Amino acid sequence: QPQCRPLSRRPHLPRRPGARGRRGGTMTEELDFDQKVLAAAFEAIAARGWAGFEIAAAARTAGLPLPEVRRRFPRRMAVLVKLGRLADAHALGALDEARPEGEAVRDLLFEMLMRRIDVLQRYRAGVIAILRALPFDPPLAAFLTAAHLNSMSWLLAAAGVSTRGPLGRLRCKGLLAVWLWTLRTWARDESPDLSATMAALDDALRR
Repeated sequence: QPQCRPLSRRPHLPRRPGARGRRGGTMTEELDFDQKVLAAAFEAIAARGWAGFEIAAAARTAGLPLPEVRRRFPRRMAVLVKLGRLADAHALGALDEARPEGEAVRDLLFEMLMRRIDVLQRYRAGVIAILRALPFDPPLAAFLTAAHLNSMSWLLAAAGVSTRGPLGRLRCKGLLAVWLWTLRTWARDESPDLSATMAALDDALRR
């Protein structure tokens, strides 16, 4: 079977220079703003935990305009939604690159899931604080489970795997299990190249 090739870290998200967003700002400007909010939010989450996190307080500390933060992040769950969408966008960006002819589905899923990790790595301390809060916050756990199932469905469909019907739902749950196993390893992996994370993902995809 084809071996999953090691990935280099990709710290920057793909952008569309010049594309117009809402309120007259470019999509690049809106992405920059969202990333500033996310940086402030996950820094606050790392310091205070999810239970003590307030998005307005984090934005105020970072000197961000509260009216715009309120418009784009109306509730604190919006921080998690935005992070998930950025991670998915970066993962799906793998399809914009030249792919090897006849590439195995597993290899493509490997790269897309590692691209999601690339995004989480930028907010590592805050994301790990959220993972630690999950056993004590059932609503948060349920919310993230549903969000991640949707993300896994997108990645499978992008890789050409059907997600329709009972079998499709099982595939989504299977890939979610792979993702959660990888996340647990990533939370403990302090190596510069995340080699342990890649090895755990490769192993989980082979099962």
